[in-house]
Amino acid sequence: MELDGQWWKGELADDIYQALRYKELRLPVYKGQSPQLSLRRYFADLIAIVSNRFKLCPAARHLAVYLLDLFMDRYDISIQQLHMVSLSCLLLASKFEEREERVPKLESLNSLGCMRSMNLVLTKPGLLQTELLLLESVQWNLYLPTAAHFIEYYLPITVHDSDRRHGWPVNCMDKTMLYLSKYADYFLEVSLQDHLFLFFLPSLVAAACVAASRVILHLSPAWPQRLQKHSSYSWETLLPPLQRLLAAHDGDLKEANKQKSQQSVGAASGSIQSVFHQYLHRPSVTAVPPPSFLEPMTSGQTLGHSLGAEAKANAPNR
Repeated sequence: MELDGQWWKGELADDIYQALRYKELRLPVYKGQSPQLSLRRYFADLIAIVSNRFKLCPAARHLAVYLLDLFMDRYDISIQQLHMVSLSCLLLASKFEEREERVPKLESLNSLGCMRSMNLVLTKPGLLQTELLLLESVQWNLYLPTAAHFIEYYLPITVHDSDRRHGWPVNCMDKTMLYLSKYADYFLEVSLQDHLFLFFLPSLVAAACVAASRVILHLSPAWPQRLQKHSSYSWETLLPPLQRLLAAHDGDLKEANKQKSQQSVGAASGSIQSVFHQYLHRPSVTAVPPPSFLEPMTSGQTLGHSLGAEAKANAPNR
């Protein structure tokens, strides 16, 4: 990409955007049928926490969660093995989106406190085997646009001197743009937490994140003509994902106020790492073996690899 990866600032920005829009229309179909769907939020949070620890870019984080969603949607896999799959998704996505020196190393992953607290140890053979399985499940195609790939194209024109805030002209454009970018990042992460956003096009989710940020900052019009033209999305089209984002924001506000109230009377506040123990018990083993017992969601589906034969033979009884 030109300009050190900032494609949205280059001369080819419009062409790249249209190529991404073309590609998103051909993304794999997501059905939301995983037997472990109730734990999906936990593993998305796991990816986000590890991604933040290694300061990976949003595109890598979103691609990793998307790979996990596609994999969970197609295969029935044990909860224990999903830890290996989740971290393999992050490694694979970071290899695709990041520079080589920024890709997390196996030793660094195993040294994380969250890994020790769950008694998990990743092995090189296990990771390699899982990465191969993941690649084959998406037919070796990692060119999978996510909302994180689109939002940077929208942000540069999100704030304009013609905007109004609370009915008054925007006095400090730089400060307003800074706050809007932070809100857009927040809503982008909110979209990772709910699998229902996968039923919207990634470009639509990204546009809704921008619109939600403008709504929260009381910028008017909420969705100006320039953004409609730039994104090709009307206000009416944005409403379904936008309403879901704003509802999540309201829920987070209520939860934050509740925690603040508890803190005022001396209640301890849990950190984000507590999500690791919210749904799962600690594994009883100290190492995660390679996922050689994966079972396709449907009997006619194959893995396209020698692991496929092992999957049926070694699948646990349910």
